Amino acid sequence: MPIRFFTAGESHGPGLTAILEGMPAGLPLTAHDINIDLRRRQKGYGSGGRMQIEKDGIVITAGIMNGLTTGAPIALQVQNRDFRSWKERDITPITTPRPGHADLTGALKYGYRELRLSLERASARETTMRVAIGAICKRFLAQFDISVNGYVSQLGAVVADLSDMSIKERIARNEDNDVRCPDPVAAAEMHKAIHQIKVDKDTLGGVFEVVAQGLPPGLGSHVHFDRKLDGRLVAAMVSIQAMKGAEIGAAFDNAGKRGSQVHDDIVVDEAGNLSRRTNRAGGLEGGITTGEPILVRVAMKPISTMLRGAQSVDLATGEASPTVYERSDFCALPRAVPVGEAMMAIVLADALMEKLGGDSIGEMKPRFDTLRRNRLADLPMDNCEWRFGYDI
Repeated sequence: MPIRFFTAGESHGPGLTAILEGMPAGLPLTAHDINIDLRRRQKGYGSGGRMQIEKDGIVITAGIMNGLTTGAPIALQVQNRDFRSWKERDITPITTPRPGHADLTGALKYGYRELRLSLERASARETTMRVAIGAICKRFLAQFDISVNGYVSQLGAVVADLSDMSIKERIARNEDNDVRCPDPVAAAEMHKAIHQIKVDKDTLGGVFEVVAQGLPPGLGSHVHFDRKLDGRLVAAMVSIQAMKGAEIGAAFDNAGKRGSQVHDDIVVDEAGNLSRRTNRAGGLEGGITTGEPILVRVAMKPISTMLRGAQSVDLATGEASPTVYERSDFCALPRAVPVGEAMMAIVLADALMEKLGGDSIGEMKPRFDTLRRNRLADLPMDNCEWRFGYDI
């Protein structure tokens, strides 16, 4: 069964809810496993005051009994502590849309007569439940020794120098500082950039990278557009609030190079094992995993809510008007890393389940061990002439 999930809830409503369907039976899982990533999502320099209020903790209400998934839909809830200060409040109307947010477009689509209706659901507060679902999918992937981790590689104009740093080292150092950057020199400059943006009452975005390791080759497909794994990963990443672009590996940089500088040579050792000299393809060829680590780079715009405001129009009066500030982050990039990890984990868990089939972890593990690998022995070739054979 493919993974499906739904989230519900508003930024300042009573709480958030998620339903996850498709997780097999027999996966060991506790609230603690999920809360680890929920706490990571709330940490990062540049966060606004909301993170001082919310102390997110998951409540599991269905699908997990005696510490194991049952195969039934999993239901999750997180309480919004900030709701207490909104519950009895008369809400001041918002009639001036913020550029870059869903205020205006949401009203155009749904006919809202109050822009807060857009704000409440479009808020990145919703990613709380994506991270919770992603934590479950990470737990599933870990049963097969597959890991998903991320880090910041660029914040504003500050670019980390990761050229001589292995993937293993980047991941080992991704939590060394509060901007989640493995390069300590760049991390210090990023810290300064966020401090200055606070002074300037502005916002900053940047780029983070997510890496999956331990994946077998052969996940995904080249035969239909919607089964190509690179397409599914990019779509998942840009579905996150404030993400405006994603690439597999160094795709945009590679676009300016020659083919001989981009493609990964295939070599074979004496034991008949195939491997790549490089991983410029980012772990995917033809929409299918190669067995190398998958690397996805994601571009996050500066978030839309600026303390300094922006020029807009008051829809109630038709007059030009600056936007009204709604409490927000100055830079949410470090906090976006666990969200990107979650979305990658969800997509990869779905692809692995599609490959393995089965309703329980016990059924899946033996099947995983029989998957084809990058070995000559797994790839017998007929090596003889043939015809298409279409009778038309």
